[in-house]
Amino acid sequence: MELLDILEHDKKEMMPESYKSLSTEEMEQRVREIKEKFGTKLYIPGHHYQKDEVVQFSDVTGDSLQLAQAAAANKEAEYIVFCGVHFMAETADMLTTESQKVLLPDMRAGCSMADMADIDQTDRAWGKLQNLFGDTILPLTYVNSTAAIKAFVGKNGGATVTSSNAKKMLQWAFTQKERILFLPDQHLGRNTAFDLGIPLDKMAIWNPITNELEFNGNVEDIIVILWKGHCSVHENFTVANIEHLRKTEPDMNIIVHPECSREVVEHSDFAGSTKYIIDMIEAAEPGTKWAIGTEMNLVNRLIQQNQDKEIVSLNPYMCPCLTMNRIDLPHLLWALESIEKGEVTNQIIVPEHITKDAVLALDRMLANV
Repeated sequence: MELLDILEHDKKEMMPESYKSLSTEEMEQRVREIKEKFGTKLYIPGHHYQKDEVVQFSDVTGDSLQLAQAAAANKEAEYIVFCGVHFMAETADMLTTESQKVLLPDMRAGCSMADMADIDQTDRAWGKLQNLFGDTILPLTYVNSTAAIKAFVGKNGGATVTSSNAKKMLQWAFTQKERILFLPDQHLGRNTAFDLGIPLDKMAIWNPITNELEFNGNVEDIIVILWKGHCSVHENFTVANIEHLRKTEPDMNIIVHPECSREVVEHSDFAGSTKYIIDMIEAAEPGTKWAIGTEMNLVNRLIQQNQDKEIVSLNPYMCPCLTMNRIDLPHLLWALESIEKGEVTNQIIVPEHITKDAVLALDRMLANV
């Protein structure tokens, strides 16, 4: 959904002011009552980056891959209230049945990275890249992308990837074509390709603003084309953050998400998906020290859940992801009460022609993990 569409939608379905005057206790009690009333007809997936006030009511928590699989497996729920961001709710709608309704409690919960690749830019890029390289490129897109981008990838033989399975999916992609176009996060693409042994000097950047390839050298040497997009949260972790900790806390383990820059990943001790980070922290020895380079809601939750370890954010001035943080208890209650009243609000519906091709991309991923 484009930003103007989201704003227009908000004009029509803004949360009533009355929800802001309710006490936390009142809201929590109402959410519990509605969950009990609807039972298995109601399903609430919650992403790891969500606020605790929302996660406490989630029926399943996970990263993008886990939630995509959970959505695909759930055939019983009539209503799926997705506590995440817009592209995740789109994925849930595409992987569930026509009779199931997917709701996003706050339509402003988007993803700045997903917005960095729109379908018009992608079509223009594909035309120029086909002219340059011929039929040698397979497109892959991070699941942090719009349904339209997923559909483009599916239509052109590619697949979606998550940070959990990016390496496996790139390996699969290279059995299909000799070059990869990786959308929309350049950092995950670069870090994954580098881990597979592809040199940095064989990776190019596609700039969607200038509609040009950024590369110094012979274009025939290019193996991976990285879309010039990024996560605004993970790009704020820096080598300077790491150097400071190396001097002040030399026994601190540094673990980061692969949406961080290549330099940050290279200077860290460990790098991996959200699930990888959680598993590493939970399995770590008591008394060990960890600096984590990922979203603050998750870091704070890991601090609370692992008090036998010393855990800090790699960047002490980091704030939670603005758009991930949109969904709060009032919006969750509003969504649930709309279901109870039979007046479903903020339903996510992906058009059938987009769903058809996007599901091809999603299915290729799910078949390989």
